[in-house]
Amino acid sequence: MIDLNIVAMILVIIGAINWGLIGFFQFDLVAVIFGGQSAVISRVVYALVGLAGLWCIMLLPRVKHREK
Repeated sequence: MIDLNIVAMILVIIGAINWGLIGFFQFDLVAVIFGGQSAVISRVVYALVGLAGLWCIMLLPRVKHREK
C-alpha cells in the first residue's frame, strides 16, 4: 500500500505543477510532452492524475496532527 501512496502523491504533484503552469503561463506541459490534450496518452495521464487525487483524499484521515 505504501508504494501505491507514493505513486499517487507523485502523480498529484505532477498534476499540481501542470495546473500551476496552466494558471500562470497558459502552458499545458502534459499536452506538449504527449502530443496535445486530445492525444490518448495525455488523456491517460490526466485520468491517472485524477484517480491519484481521489486516492489521496483517502489518505487525509491518516495524517496525524502534532501538538506544539
